[in-house]
Amino acid sequence: MVKALPDRLSEAFAEKLHEEVRLNHWGYVSEENFSNKDLLREKYQGIRPAPGYPAQPDHLEKTTMWNLMNIEEQTGIQLTESLAMYPAASVSGLYFA
Repeated sequence: MVKALPDRLSEAFAEKLHEEVRLNHWGYVSEENFSNKDLLREKYQGIRPAPGYPAQPDHLEKTTMWNLMNIEEQTGIQLTESLAMYPAASVSGLYFA
């Protein structure tokens, strides 16, 4: 349970940031009122692709991201030999406008 909580909090924060971008920065919509069920079904407009997930199955893109943005230096998040992120409760993704 102790290891699962940081993972869930990381994912929840990533979803909250995605909502912030949709509503306040890129203006997809001016207002959303989704139930938790609708959020889980991704009824909102826009996607949050991330390496290793169905929308972007290739983990090799992480290497490009880490190099372009100096992620390890900026955040301390490291990539393992198999391209897993360390610490394990880290999340990465891409935003497209």
